Amino acid sequence: MKRIYLFGIFASAALLLASCGSGVKNDQALENNPLMKKSDLPYGVPDFSKIKDTDFKPAMEAGRKMQLDEIDKIAKCREEPTFDNTIVAMEKTGQTLDKVMAVFNLLSSANTDPELQKIEEEEAPEMAAQSDAIYLNAKLFARVKTLYDNRKGLSLDNESMKLLEIYYKDFCMAGANLSAKDKKTLKGINSEIASLSAKFSNCLIAAAKDGALVVDDSSELAGLSHEEIKAAALKAKENGKEGKYMISLQNTTQQPELQYLSNRDVRRRLYKNSVTRNEKGDANDTRKIILRIASLRAEKAALLGYENYADWNLQDQMAKDPATVEKFLGQLVPAATAKAREEASEIQKVIDKEKGGFTLQPYDWNYYAEKVRKAKYDLDENEIKPYFNLYNVLENGVFYAANQLYGLTFKRRNDIPIYQSDVRVYEVFDKDSSAIGLFYCDYFKRDNKAGGAWMDNLIQQSGLLNNKPVIFNVCNFTKPAAGQPALISFDDVTTMFHEFGHALHGFFADQEYPSISGTNVARDFVEFPSQFNEHWASYPAILKHYALNYKTGKPMPRTLVNKIMKSAQFNQGYFFTEILSASELDMQWHTLSVKDTVNDVDKFEKDALHKTGLDLPQVPPRYYSSYFLHIWENGYAAGYYAYVWTEMLDDDAFSWFMENGGLTRENGQRFRDMILSRGNTEDYSAMYRNFSGRDPQIEPLLKNRGLE
Repeated sequence: MKRIYLFGIFASAALLLASCGSGVKNDQALENNPLMKKSDLPYGVPDFSKIKDTDFKPAMEAGRKMQLDEIDKIAKCREEPTFDNTIVAMEKTGQTLDKVMAVFNLLSSANTDPELQKIEEEEAPEMAAQSDAIYLNAKLFARVKTLYDNRKGLSLDNESMKLLEIYYKDFCMAGANLSAKDKKTLKGINSEIASLSAKFSNCLIAAAKDGALVVDDSSELAGLSHEEIKAAALKAKENGKEGKYMISLQNTTQQPELQYLSNRDVRRRLYKNSVTRNEKGDANDTRKIILRIASLRAEKAALLGYENYADWNLQDQMAKDPATVEKFLGQLVPAATAKAREEASEIQKVIDKEKGGFTLQPYDWNYYAEKVRKAKYDLDENEIKPYFNLYNVLENGVFYAANQLYGLTFKRRNDIPIYQSDVRVYEVFDKDSSAIGLFYCDYFKRDNKAGGAWMDNLIQQSGLLNNKPVIFNVCNFTKPAAGQPALISFDDVTTMFHEFGHALHGFFADQEYPSISGTNVARDFVEFPSQFNEHWASYPAILKHYALNYKTGKPMPRTLVNKIMKSAQFNQGYFFTEILSASELDMQWHTLSVKDTVNDVDKFEKDALHKTGLDLPQVPPRYYSSYFLHIWENGYAAGYYAYVWTEMLDDDAFSWFMENGGLTRENGQRFRDMILSRGNTEDYSAMYRNFSGRDPQIEPLLKNRGLE
């Protein structure tokens, strides 16, 4: 996932501090604040060893003041508007604030604490107000509009013209054409949404921690490996429950351990903890927050002249409108659910054969699906894990694929300050040995870390600002006990390739302007490079390079590799249906109009899944609404369909690779030049056609999923 923060002012991510400017009180405390100083570290990265929680609020306040002073100067400029004195000038504003927020967003999601959570909730409305102060500035918009209306007479290169068009559209989408009264109303809506979204995120972290499964005896964890049970004991000890065993929740409905736990009651308890984590009627219950955010978004859309939030939000996406999204999803639901029903029937037969005496439930699916897979393909996940040692996968798999495709090389840096002891830093070098940027990776689950996996920039590439990219990947894999190897599943391997695909998109950025650099693209395009990169995890020449037994160093036997390949389409009805269900929940929430009234989240979900043909009792959505972080806080509102949409793109692109020689440097360079390095400088459909010579087809997606 490409994390999209609500704190962003323009589309740019973290930018280097250029100067502290004027107009801010230059007191000693602010002068000594490490967030306000230009970093002397490589690439200008922040010195996490010097940053304290108490540094953030004053730095945010100063950064906002500095940016508004810069914006005010542009808006009140007496010279006629030009591209340089208006658009380029805006691209240069807010560098201090962007730097501060990049660091804060990283820590508040990957290594938070109560003070950071408090700051997040307090500052969210302030940041929303900052955005409104810019986009609803009438004098500033007048300058942008003058340039846009006369754009045909401007001598601009393609990237500059695209930037101008994006600025104009962003101002319009933000409400620049509203009356003064409506602007005031919109500001109130934006402020409340920002506050609620921050509260939602903090509730999720707290609820996930409280929802961890605790058992008294290791026998209750039968089916987990010895190393996993030791890790559960360590987790319990760290949380003051020595002698017990704890399994933390990840931010999805199904939990990885459900595939292995043989005790049905323990599976049921773990599943219940997962789906009810934010539905207990306590301080972390998010359902009232959800109802209010959905209502406010519908109100915002109506104020801006749109039928619903999705109608407003999709206008700058590749899909363009809700009808296109619904038509696309509707093409996939019948095949996915039919396959899922077949799979459910097959699993029920195994349960009946074992005289289980019960009907398949969601918490049974993965456990019995694994039995079916073993029977069909003679494949045991625990047989696979010894070949997937996390950092070997990273260096000899993820990095190796990037080398073979794009010529990149990597060197670990131990001299860069990190924010948590599990974090590693690598310097990235291009094919000509020139340095591209820095890569931080933070792979292990922590109670103070948001769920899921994501990528973002600490520093955004920009020719204008002379910045090279600094990028991080964050995941939530189970940390092994001390002295034990970090053995991961093949799904985790795929996640590593996925998130590094986002990183490649950021590293190969080659834009002048930060707002349209790298991953600053539409949500239904941003997952294309990441999902495309997943294909190389199972590509034979890559797999054999990293699938090495952690004890012997020997490669995975061909017989085991063949089993993995043959089982690749196993259980795809289930996997695809849970993603489609989440996608439709998102769309149903965000196609509500101001005329619609929803008072019950649970009933709404049930009705939405029934309406869209996705109400399979054994196949829950990948996320239920109460912990659907993507859509309530992470910028994927009316956009979760993007994962499926971009799956169409990535499967079609991979089929192009296979038609043209597979993994070659020539093909990699073409993909880099025509997709990964383009940022948001071209129409997405035209960009794809230029690369592949055709419009994306849905057939490769269906074939790859085994749903033809």
